[in-house]
Amino acid sequence: MKRLLTRIKRLLTRIGAFLDRKIRQPIGRLLHRLVHNRVVHVDHHRIRLFNRLNVPITNRRRESVIGLSFILIWIVGYLIFALYPIANTFYLSLFKVYFDAAEDSGLRLEFQAFNNYRAAFLSDPFFVQILIRYVLRLLLNVPVTIVFALVIAMLINQNIRGKGFWRTVFFFPVIISSGPVIGELMNQGATTLPSISEYRFIDIIIANVGDFLANPIQALFDEILLVLWFAGIQILILLAGLQKIDKEVYEASMIDGASPWESFWKITLPSIMPLISISVVFTVVSMSVFSLNEVIVYIRTLILTESTPALTTGYGYSATLSWIYFVVMSLIILLFIGIISWRRKVTE
Repeated sequence: MKRLLTRIKRLLTRIGAFLDRKIRQPIGRLLHRLVHNRVVHVDHHRIRLFNRLNVPITNRRRESVIGLSFILIWIVGYLIFALYPIANTFYLSLFKVYFDAAEDSGLRLEFQAFNNYRAAFLSDPFFVQILIRYVLRLLLNVPVTIVFALVIAMLINQNIRGKGFWRTVFFFPVIISSGPVIGELMNQGATTLPSISEYRFIDIIIANVGDFLANPIQALFDEILLVLWFAGIQILILLAGLQKIDKEVYEASMIDGASPWESFWKITLPSIMPLISISVVFTVVSMSVFSLNEVIVYIRTLILTESTPALTTGYGYSATLSWIYFVVMSLIILLFIGIISWRRKVTE
């Protein structure tokens, strides 16, 4: 047994020496040459570029480099798989794109400048109407989702049994919220509350508002469970913020005679306002990129549809609609963030 262990030890020593000689030392010499040459020279205290420019290495810069090294893979992936396609999409939005097997890329481009953008607003008979419906529904759905998430987070934050179970229950829809699953639920009418349709108060509300708001309100109540389906992650975000608030602050407010309602507006809400901003951004983005969103469905259907005198289609035009949709979504986010920032200044 001792002989066997001795042989294994010798074998491992030889393997280690081989790896050190053939792999570690060459890599070490290569790395040393990369940071010790006429272009770049790095030591413990400075970086010297072209033997002229000196950049001191401070602890803060060293920590920044270490932090960037952890996200370097994500940055490279973002540049390759996200930023380049986004830039290419804007490039295609300036062209009319045809399939052509004779071309090297398989596509033939006909420069249109900003004609596609003019066609989206002046010639397309459907896009503007669909976009306006999307904006109105989003302006209603986002506050409802945030309020629901905040209420549930405050309930779960109470001293109750089974906190982990309730967190799982409210987060579970996020796991299965794929397009086909929700599409099937919508087809079966599972995204509505049956009891709502039995009462006529919705019809009364819709009858007392203009047609401009009637459709979004009707859609909100028709798909109320679908709206709340998107609240799982927001509940966890707000719950984490609520748990960070020091309980001694609430005790001090109670001693001063503050009611629970006053504590909510003066302590709870200002403390989690930054997390509400994050939740709003996440809600707008998640609802906007949802595969069953009518704007996305419309853009997707135009990609392979042949153009007609009354309707422009194709890759280039779909890219144009995508950019318009992106700008509108960004403006909505800025609107909500502006309202939240104004509210924070008022409370301060």
